[in-house]
Formats: sequence, C-alpha cells, structure tokens
Amino acid sequence: MTAPTLPEAPAATTAAGPRPLVVALDISLRSTGIAGDGWTDHIRTTLRGDARLDYLESTIKTFIRSADMIAMEGPSYGHGALAGHEDLAGLRVAVRMYCHRHRIPYAVIPPSSLKLYVADRGNATKGEVRSGVADKFGVHTEGTARYDEADAYGVLAAAYDWLGHPLATLPERNREAVTVR
Repeated sequence: MTAPTLPEAPAATTAAGPRPLVVALDISLRSTGIAGDGWTDHIRTTLRGDARLDYLESTIKTFIRSADMIAMEGPSYGHGALAGHEDLAGLRVAVRMYCHRHRIPYAVIPPSSLKLYVADRGNATKGEVRSGVADKFGVHTEGTARYDEADAYGVLAAAYDWLGHPLATLPERNREAVTVR
C-alpha cells in the first residue's frame, strides 16, 4: 500500500482508539466500485467525455466527503486496452486532488497487492477476488458491478488492516501485501 499524502504512517496504525471512517474506491469510467465497513455500492454511467468525468467526480465526492481516509486500487499498467486512459488518469487525479484540498489522507494499493491480500495470490482472477471477499469478510457482491464492488471492499479491508484495524484475521503472507514500501 502506498500513501502519497502520508509522509509517515498515521497515528492510527495501532488498534488503540476508535476506528477511522475509511471509504474505498475501485475507480473506473464505466463502473466505479465503492465500499465502506459492511457495505458496497457502485456508480455506473453511459455518459461520455467531460460530462462523464463531471458526473463521476461529483458522485464520488458524495461518498468520500466525510471519510477520515480514502483508499483506492491503483492503476493496472499491464492492462492492454488504452481507450479512455487519459480520462481514467484524470479521474484518479481529480479524486486525489479533492482529498488533498480537503485534507483527507489517501492510500493506493496496487492491483497485484490487492489480489494477494484478498485472494491469496497476486494474479488472481476477478472471480477469485470476489470469492475471497465473500469468504474472508462475509460480504457478498451481486449484479453487474459485483467485481468492482468486491475490489473496492478488498481495498477497504486492506486499508483497515494497514491502519491497525483488520476486518478479519488473515495469514501473514496476505498481510505483507499491505506493507508500505
């Protein structure tokens, strides 16, 4: 897990004290997954271009504005399809800048680390991540955005673990995936 806005581990890295409110994102132009403790949701749109970016940015803000921390899955650099790459990168930056302006710390977990954390291996399939979220955390995602919501919940679980408030007991090998490097 990387934390660009946190120069050092936050004070909440121990289990002492109240658990912070974390909201997790699997940012996408077509179906953004969102998760909080015990819930998942998604944002879908058929809009295109700037109207889509405006809609997604505005809607994401409604979910994250009260959070103590935002966690998001990082980009998949090995993904072959570059269609929409510029817009997706712009949306990620818009979310990061919102966090920066509102002093909400954020963390980014690479896709392979998320997969290792949730599904026991860094090259797990979307179905294996979804199953891992259901098996390890008891959250069952359904419908057209099930994989996006499962990814977001996995990001959430990894963030809480990194903060010292794990949502489940996982093997050390899995937990090492969220070690700040």
